Amino acid sequence: MFADADIHPASIMLISRPYQQRRAYATCRKVWPEVEVICSSRPLPLDEYIATIGDVDRVITMLVGDTQRITQYARLGFAIEQDVPEPVHAAYQRLVDAGFTSRLI
Repeated sequence: MFADADIHPASIMLISRPYQQRRAYATCRKVWPEVEVICSSRPLPLDEYIATIGDVDRVITMLVGDTQRITQYARLGFAIEQDVPEPVHAAYQRLVDAGFTSRLI
């Protein structure tokens, strides 16, 4: 869309849900590696975020699905690769094993 309009930004700000910031950043950097990317979301403690959604299981499944997409989208060429620390990967696997799989790809 920007290219069609001959717009070439030097920086871009992405606003997303808190748990989607890493994936949004990685996708944007893949599409525009030369652009400075700034990500932001409403600062909100996890318990308050869950209260706004009203369903803890839904929030967990969204987090699990997005965590999977961080690595899968890089493998598929949709995003840059990002390091996922082992404690995060282990927690992700425990949640998958516990059945929080409805948003997996």
